[in-house]
Amino acid sequence: MMHTGLVLEGGGMRGLYTAGVLDFFLEKEILFDYVIGVSAGASNAVSYISRQKGRNRIVNTTFIDDWRYMSLKNLVKEGSLFGMDFIFEEIPNHKVPFDYETFHNSPVTFKIGVTDCKTGKALYFDKGQVDKKFTILRATISVPFVSPIVHFRGYYLLDGGITEPIPIHQAITDGYQKNIVVLTRNHGYQKKPLSTPQRLLLQKKYRDYPNLITAMLNRYQIYNKTLLYLDQLEQKGKIAVIRPSKKLTVDRFEKNPEKLNALYEQGYHDATASYDRIKKIID
Repeated sequence: MMHTGLVLEGGGMRGLYTAGVLDFFLEKEILFDYVIGVSAGASNAVSYISRQKGRNRIVNTTFIDDWRYMSLKNLVKEGSLFGMDFIFEEIPNHKVPFDYETFHNSPVTFKIGVTDCKTGKALYFDKGQVDKKFTILRATISVPFVSPIVHFRGYYLLDGGITEPIPIHQAITDGYQKNIVVLTRNHGYQKKPLSTPQRLLLQKKYRDYPNLITAMLNRYQIYNKTLLYLDQLEQKGKIAVIRPSKKLTVDRFEKNPEKLNALYEQGYHDATASYDRIKKIID
């Protein structure tokens, strides 16, 4: 393990790219002593920390056609597009066993970013606060509009990608000046502001959370400014960024297993191609 941070962006099913990168790291025994992620980035990180190579790929492709994993039926039945109980209870306990012991005994510092709906600001929880139901992971992947707000220890929480979509600032605040950053968007991507229909829906659905509304309206600016900051850090040799080298054909709610497997392979390939850049940072 080395004193270098690993920063993971979210992106829903685009997280298969991150899964490929993390499996390359496990194969090469590249073990960071600090990992921070939001949304799918955090969700993928748990199997990296438990050192279960290939688990993320299996979970995210094997069950993609099961309505309990992700479907409109779930949205109607449970108020969430993703079947949270199926993903965080049935799968890790019965379908694709999760190594709880290795995860909780790992010396890795793990930070999970979420959004506080009342304040409209980012909150971070650590590995010790991950319970058997993975409540904080449920919160960080709870996408607005298609997921209910998660209640946890007095907080009202949603997707961590709303307030700090690429949590590099928190990694630096925590003392990690050198980081490997894994993104799930191509170079040159810029996030756009919400459309008028989206803004109207936002105002209606979350009218009791004005700070959350403000955070979501400003999200595109935060994201784009963070990309500029990453470019500056990379030019200074403080970080190495791994991002999709080919144009993405996978969206946040992708259900095509062939596309998902191809994205996983792309992540593994891009990490392999970035190995020398990674070593310069961690050395």
